[in-house]
Amino acid sequence: MVRVALACQGGGSQTAFTAGVLQPLLRSPEVEPVAFTGTSGGAICALLAWYGYRTGGPRRAVELLDGFWRDNAATGPVDAIGNALGVGLLRLRDLGVLPLPAFDPYRFPQIARAQLRELLERWVDFGLLAALPRDEGPVLQVGAVEVRTGRFRRFDSRRGEITVDSVLASAAIPTLFRAVETDDGVYWDGVFSENPPVRDLPALAPDAIWIVQLFPRTIATEPRSPGAIADRRAELTSNLSLEQEIDTIEKINEFLRAGYLEGAGYREVGIERIELGRQLDSASAGDRSPAFLQGLIAEGERAGEAFLGRVPTA
Repeated sequence: MVRVALACQGGGSQTAFTAGVLQPLLRSPEVEPVAFTGTSGGAICALLAWYGYRTGGPRRAVELLDGFWRDNAATGPVDAIGNALGVGLLRLRDLGVLPLPAFDPYRFPQIARAQLRELLERWVDFGLLAALPRDEGPVLQVGAVEVRTGRFRRFDSRRGEITVDSVLASAAIPTLFRAVETDDGVYWDGVFSENPPVRDLPALAPDAIWIVQLFPRTIATEPRSPGAIADRRAELTSNLSLEQEIDTIEKINEFLRAGYLEGAGYREVGIERIELGRQLDSASAGDRSPAFLQGLIAEGERAGEAFLGRVPTA
């Protein structure tokens, strides 16, 4: 059995892929999760997997991941039309065909946030979550950034910091949502800090860190249109902190192999990535159409199963 820390990158609706990846990993009897971390949509997937695992084991975790994304889909006629219209307008904007004014979340009611809060509370009993023993089972961390100070924050289950507001803070995309105020700060989406948090994971003594990565590290061609340039810029920004944190862990691994850190209390930790095998445009991050979400979940399940087939777990 392999002790694994599972880290989930954020990307809005694209994290339906993450929900799919996690399902075969959770079902595997050879995988023991010691931590779940995530940012934005990845934080939601990490929350569902962690809470399900803590309250009902792997089967319950899979049920929560599946149920949340099924409920999040735009299935009603009005919702489906609104979703298609919104995604279509964003794509026209990215093509330079239709200029759109910037959305000001402080001028409109927080309808979308209220809907997300209701959806989270439907699938996670935050009262029961708060009563779970903090020092048992895997750890959950969700990333956010304090707007005024720029301080990176990892809300941590061991410190009793996982609430519906901390998860909403991790998903507070500033172009869509107002910042989320907590007792100690005002927070935006964790994509501006750590996407996802991995720096602290070696301290939990996992055998490996498995990262579900949505944004491609490399692309085939140079982006030349305004939309393609904006998409690639967003991908590089989303991957920046992750690559820096991975580089730090791998450097420590190199020092361990060279014998420089003998007796210092460090141990080598493997790092593996399960990557979305295609490039999605930024507009798809808001696409809640059932076909798109279910397609990504199925793609994620296949990727997770293929990953288990090639990575040693014994």
